[in-house]
Amino acid sequence: MYDITWKITVGKYKLMMLDSVKIVRSVEQLSDTAEIVLPGTCFNKAIEIESNIKRGDTVLIQAGYDGELVTEFEGYLESISTDGGAIKLNCEDAVFQFRKPVADKEFVSPDVKDILSYICSQVGEFTLNCDYSFKYDKFVIRGNTGYDILKKIQEESKANVYIKGKVLQVHPQYQEITGKVKYSFQDNIEKSELEYKDARDRVVEVIVEGKGKDGKVIRESAGATGGDQVNIKIDGVSDKATLQSLAKEQLKVKSYTGYSGSLTGWLIPYCDAGYKATIEDKDYEFKNGDYYVLEVETTISSAGGQRKVTVGMKI
Repeated sequence: MYDITWKITVGKYKLMMLDSVKIVRSVEQLSDTAEIVLPGTCFNKAIEIESNIKRGDTVLIQAGYDGELVTEFEGYLESISTDGGAIKLNCEDAVFQFRKPVADKEFVSPDVKDILSYICSQVGEFTLNCDYSFKYDKFVIRGNTGYDILKKIQEESKANVYIKGKVLQVHPQYQEITGKVKYSFQDNIEKSELEYKDARDRVVEVIVEGKGKDGKVIRESAGATGGDQVNIKIDGVSDKATLQSLAKEQLKVKSYTGYSGSLTGWLIPYCDAGYKATIEDKDYEFKNGDYYVLEVETTISSAGGQRKVTVGMKI
């Protein structure tokens, strides 16, 4: 029997009381987030916290069993809310530092590398590691924060965009494996919401529409009609190769033989977004395989710790 243990610091303060923590790490979201829920009262007296911590304070969350702690989240306090009788500390990873205004600029025929290099130079302290190409006809920055631009590029290009240390990382989906983990239905899967399908049953058509400077719409597609349809629209992109590449990449993501959905385990083994998860079932060995982890939602409370692991395509 394992006993859950944790250590959380916000600014210079160590939290002594805790209701729960929820940490979401995802390759499909721009930033990793954490929500720390504290009791609103102690001995029938409201807890005053705003005078001790503030937006921008550093946050460190560590948790594990029997005193063996692992760092689950590092970032910054983004906001404090006191709705519903509880105190919620909303936290964001290092992407928080990009929530600064950047000088207006207009790019002509840029690649995302050109835009993101500029954003890093404006924010300061960060360098860029980008092996992803995505071309715009024109890209205008006007009254935006660095965060706004990162989010726009991440949503439109579908690239993995995240911060590691002081480096802004931008990579194609599913190509960067950051670790590995093994799950077994017989050993360490507590709950399964996984669905196994053959690629022949995943009929998908991906349609990508770009719009050039002249307002003309360029349409590229991949896949087969008669099933699910995925539509992506991007202004300022008319390069056919860029649009076709995006359509083909999204088709691979949507149509494959294997599992989709999520599984729930405990804090051990450790798992993170971007990991390769090997899923095994001794009763149905033909389903065994390796999958790319899209998202990990970790919850911690006095009742214990869990990880809900959402998988993407088979790799």
